[in-house]
Amino acid sequence: METKITTIDEYINGFPNEVQEHLRQIRETIKNVAPQAKEKISYGMPTFYLNGNLIHFAGYKNHIGLYPAPQGIEAFKDELSIYKGAKGSVQFPLNKPMPLNLIAKITKFRVKAALEKSM
Repeated sequence: METKITTIDEYINGFPNEVQEHLRQIRETIKNVAPQAKEKISYGMPTFYLNGNLIHFAGYKNHIGLYPAPQGIEAFKDELSIYKGAKGSVQFPLNKPMPLNLIAKITKFRVKAALEKSM
């Protein structure tokens, strides 16, 4: 029987130490930019929620996936062009430093959109 992960801590602790470090850095970056957002697991991934899903992230064997919705990708497409990605996601390779400043900028953009949505 598979145990369902219910917290971001449980999720992160399920990865090797080097991946855990990247996941913790991303979590802290998002928390610092969006302290009002609630943490939860959604779609099996760590998720920050603010008037809807704000941003998700997930660990994989060779990369960290960041899911800031298509608007978050589109707004930063030039800066994200060096990474693999799709309409609503980007992959940050584990063998490179995490672009925490860029993640913070994307999160700020998503927070602004979430707060405008609530008006």
